Amino acid sequence: MKKTTKIGVALVALVAGAVVLFVIVVGVEPRDQSPGLWLSGERVTEPVTDWSFTDDYEEIFVQTRSPYLVPHSVTTYCALYDGDLYLFSAYYEGGVFPDARAWNRNVMRDPRVRLKIGGQLFDRTVRHVTDAATRQAVHERFIAKYPQWTSPGLDNVHFLLVED
Repeated sequence: MKKTTKIGVALVALVAGAVVLFVIVVGVEPRDQSPGLWLSGERVTEPVTDWSFTDDYEEIFVQTRSPYLVPHSVTTYCALYDGDLYLFSAYYEGGVFPDARAWNRNVMRDPRVRLKIGGQLFDRTVRHVTDAATRQAVHERFIAKYPQWTSPGLDNVHFLLVED
């Protein structure tokens, strides 16, 4: 191999390594409807006993664990019900939970998530809510927090309870 080819390959490898290192350190957060990768921020390790501060946030970020070991992050809504924090996933065009959303498939396979609320990161687990009474009550909380939101109907909205 010629010396210039070796230098070119080494330069490409160096640039690729720098890009990967940048992505790992800085993260690539989701934007609106576009998913992202790693979330960055200040990690909170203490238990959260009061999630009411989340009322100040329109959207939060959720990072899930994909089967191919690269994080998958999305924006979503959150609301409180009975002191607990719930995340929301709406299927506006229909579809079967969790198949129609990559992040839903990820959390059903591995419920460990990282939430970014403001500049803070919270490592938690989530659980899909199936109880009809709880789903109805949480749905009403989301409607109250997001009055501009048009719900696709309770059958097409799925809630995840954030647990420690």
